[in-house]
Amino acid sequence: MNKSLFLNAGVQRILKKVVPIAFLSILLSSVVVSASDLSNLGIHVIPYPQQVILGGDNFIIPNNVTILLDKNHSEADKFAAGELAGTLKKEWGVNARIGTEKGKKNIVLTRNKVSGEIIGLEGYHISTGGNELVIKAKGEAGLFYGVQTLLQIVLEGREGAYVIGMEITDWPDIKKRAAHYDTKHHQDKMAYVESFIKDLAKYKINQLVWEWEDKLAYKSHPEIGAPGAFTIEEMQEMTRFARKYHVELIPLVQGLGHVSFILKWPQYAHLREIESSNWEFCPLKEETYDLLFDLWEEAIEATPGSGYIHIGSDETYELAACEQCQAKAKEIGKSGLYQLFVNKAAEHLQKLGRKVMVWERPMGWVKSSSPAKNITPVKGLVLTESYSYNTPDFKYTKEARQLGYEVYAYDPNPGIEPLFLPYHYRKRGGHKTLGSMENSYNFLTTTALSGAFDGMINTSWDDSGLHNQMWMLSFVTSAEYSWSGNKPTLPEFEESFFKSYYGGSVMDMKELYSLLNEGAYYFAGTFERNVWHHGEIGKTHLPDLPRNDNMEYDPYWNTEYKEMVSRSKKELAKMKRAMQIIVNNKKLVDRNLYDFDLYESVAELIQHTCNTYLDLSDLERIITKAHRLTYIDKHEAYNQLAKARELIEASLQRRERVYNDIVKTWEETRLPKGMSTKDKKYFHRQDRARHFANRKPDMSYLIFDEQLLDMEGYLKKLKAYMQYYKETWLD
Repeated sequence: MNKSLFLNAGVQRILKKVVPIAFLSILLSSVVVSASDLSNLGIHVIPYPQQVILGGDNFIIPNNVTILLDKNHSEADKFAAGELAGTLKKEWGVNARIGTEKGKKNIVLTRNKVSGEIIGLEGYHISTGGNELVIKAKGEAGLFYGVQTLLQIVLEGREGAYVIGMEITDWPDIKKRAAHYDTKHHQDKMAYVESFIKDLAKYKINQLVWEWEDKLAYKSHPEIGAPGAFTIEEMQEMTRFARKYHVELIPLVQGLGHVSFILKWPQYAHLREIESSNWEFCPLKEETYDLLFDLWEEAIEATPGSGYIHIGSDETYELAACEQCQAKAKEIGKSGLYQLFVNKAAEHLQKLGRKVMVWERPMGWVKSSSPAKNITPVKGLVLTESYSYNTPDFKYTKEARQLGYEVYAYDPNPGIEPLFLPYHYRKRGGHKTLGSMENSYNFLTTTALSGAFDGMINTSWDDSGLHNQMWMLSFVTSAEYSWSGNKPTLPEFEESFFKSYYGGSVMDMKELYSLLNEGAYYFAGTFERNVWHHGEIGKTHLPDLPRNDNMEYDPYWNTEYKEMVSRSKKELAKMKRAMQIIVNNKKLVDRNLYDFDLYESVAELIQHTCNTYLDLSDLERIITKAHRLTYIDKHEAYNQLAKARELIEASLQRRERVYNDIVKTWEETRLPKGMSTKDKKYFHRQDRARHFANRKPDMSYLIFDEQLLDMEGYLKKLKAYMQYYKETWLD
C-alpha cells in the first residue's frame, strides 16, 4: 500500500471530525489540528506547537539519510544535528550522515533565508516533502527546538520511520522558562544531573535555577561544602553541558533566610539574627556580606557564561528580631530592612555582570504589611515569587516592570507532601482541593497569554525529600503552558505526557499517579509524621504489654485506632493495584524505566506502613487471646506470646528490607544522604523550618516515625515478660 495514501486516509478521519464533509476535499491538504487530533495518529508533542497544519507529502526516513546543514553553520547547529542523528540511530536504527551536500533524502536544518513568519530566536518552522523535511529557524535555540519537536513526531510505519505530511510553526509565549532544582537535602550524581538537563531541554525549558546550598565545594570556606560536593570545575563542566542544550544553569545560594547550611557552623553563629536559630543572617552585620560575597563569587565562577544568580532570601521568619534590627525597622520598615539586604547584595553582584534574582513579589516592598520607608529595590532586580498577583490584569506585575524590574510568573506547583506529589488533588484543612496540575494550568494559561511576564519559574522544594524524578510531570506541565498558553487542554496534555515520556504503550498512568497521590497523603498522616508538621493532632502508640503473674491485659488499641486500621486496609488494596500497574508497565515502557523502580519503592514503603498498622492490630488481638488462655492453658497462652514475638520480628525485618530497597533504588542516581568521606565528616544540625527530610542526616527520615514507636524496645520487654512467665508457670 502507498504510505502517503494510507496516511491521508488517517488524516481524513480526523478532518471529518473538525470540518463539514462539504468542505473536506477543499481543506484536505491544509487544516489546523489540535493535540487530541495528533494523539489519534499516535503523535504526542510537548509543548504543543502554536500551529500545526496537516497535509502534503509524508516524509519517509530511509535507513540512510542526510542531515543537511548550512555551509556557514555554527557549532550549536552541528550539535543539534548530532542530537538528531544520535536519537534517530538509537530509537529508529537510522544511519544519518551530517553534511553540507545534499543526499537522496534530506533532513534540512537551516538558518539561512528564513522568512519573517518565524517569531523570535526560539521559534522554528517544520515542513515535509517527499524527498526532504525542512526545519527553519532564525536562532540556534530555534533550530535545536525544531529538532526536539521533530523527534516527537516520528512514527513507525510499514516502510520504517516516517513523518506525516504537515507544517508546524512554533514560538514561545514566555521567553524564559525556568525549572527550580532544589538539592538542599540530597545530592544527585553528575550523570543524573546531565540526563535531567537533557529531559528539560527536550520540553524546551531554557533555565535551570539550581538551589545547591552545601553541594558546592567552596574553596574560600571549605567547611560549608558537604562531603562529596561538586567541585567548581565539575559545576563548570555541567554549566557548559547545559548550554549545549540551550539551558542556562543559574546558581541559587540562599542569602538572608534559609541559611542553616552556613549558620549551623559554630564559627558563624555570631552572624545569626537570633543566637539560638541557625536559620537567618543579621542584615546589619558587615561580616554577613563578607561571607556571602565569597560564596556568591564562587557560584559565579562555577557557572561561566550564565547571566543570572539567585540569592533566595525568602522565609525570613526572624527578620528584625535582634535589638539592632528592631531599631532599624522602625526607621525604614521591616520590608525596608529586607530591601537593605537585597540592595547591598544586588549592587555587588550586578558589578560582577549578573542579573540578581530574589524571592520577592512585584511591588511587595510597598504592599507588605510593613512597607519599606524611603528605600526601594535597586533597578534590574528579577522578582521570582508571588503567591497572588493581586488583580486579574496583573497590575502590580506591570507596574514593577515599568519601574525596571524583570518579573517571573511563579508556579509553586505541588505541595511538599512526602513520597509523591499532589498532582490530582490536594488536602487542605481536611478537604480536597484542586491538584497541582490544574492549579498550574489555570495560572499559566492566563499568564502566558498576558504578555505581562519576562519569565516563568516552577519550584520543586526538597523539604520533604522526594526523589527529583517525582517532579517531572510538574516541570513538564509548566514547560507546556509557559510555551503555549492557549493549548492543549489539560486532559490532552496529561495523556500526551505519559506517552511522550514513557512510550506509546504505557497504560493506566493517570490511575497510578492518583493512587500514589492518595498513598502519599496516607503516609503523611501516619505515626508522628503529621504531628511533626501540624502539632497536637494525635499520633500512634504501641499496644500495651502484658503484666504480672496472670498476664493482666486491658485491650484498647483497636478501639483507639479503629479508623486508622480501616484506612490501612483500604490503602493496602490500593497499593496492591498500584504495584500491579507498575509491574505491567515495566514490560511496556520504552524509556525512563527507572521511574517505575522509584514508584515501586514508594508503593512498597506505603504498603509497609499499612501492614505495620495491621500488625499492631493483630498484636493486640494475639496478646488478648493469650490473656484469656492463661486461666485455661498456660502453655498455649505462652505459645500466643511467642506468636506475638514472631509478628514483631517479622514486621521489623520487613521494615529493614523495604528501607534498604528504597535506599538502594534512590542511590542509583544519588550520593548516600548525609555521607561522610575519609577526609570530611558530615555535620548535621536541624533548623527551625522542621523540614521532613532534615529530621535525620541519612534517608532514615522516611522511617523515623516507625523507629520512634520503638518496636525494638517493645520486643525486648515482651521477651523479658515471656521469660518471667515461663519461669513462673512453665518451668
